[in-house]
Amino acid sequence: MPRSEREGLILGAATDEFGRNGYAGASMVDIAKLVGVTKPLLYQYFGSKDGLYLACLHRAGDRLTQGVAETMAAGGEPEQMPLAVLGAIFRTFDHDRYAWKLLRDNSLPTVGEIGDAVRDYRAQLDAFALIGATQLMHARGLTENQDIEAIAHVWTGVVDSLISWWIDQPGEDATAMTDRCARIMKNLFGW
Repeated sequence: MPRSEREGLILGAATDEFGRNGYAGASMVDIAKLVGVTKPLLYQYFGSKDGLYLACLHRAGDRLTQGVAETMAAGGEPEQMPLAVLGAIFRTFDHDRYAWKLLRDNSLPTVGEIGDAVRDYRAQLDAFALIGATQLMHARGLTENQDIEAIAHVWTGVVDSLISWWIDQPGEDATAMTDRCARIMKNLFGW
């Protein structure tokens, strides 16, 4: 098997393991078993558990931030942007759902390369939320900065809750979840 293909399999299995068990609870032995390789091969490819986690994190974080950035850059009505962004997130992680958990793991080291990378991805996502909240609230005539910041903060919690719920719904694909969110938003906000 070509190295790039094997690395892809390892990253997929490791993402699931880290997502299900957290950084602290994930086992390099279990990841190796899931892929059918040896533990030394994991270390040969990624150097350490941290190196493997970082590879998984960058794979997930880069795809996510790119998908959200592209969706927001495409523009559209401010009231439709929250659903468009959710749809982009669901499509990004439709076949890799535990990747979201890599950005929200409370057992991660808070210092060093992993801590820095997680803070960077979270800051990017928070910035997207603030831009979206600003556009939406300005379209509705609200310009109070602290209100907008609070709305952006609430939005990130809503997104995290929705994705956490979705992870446990294996029969619900990205399209079905986006449709569900459209119904929820219509009923809650009249959008």
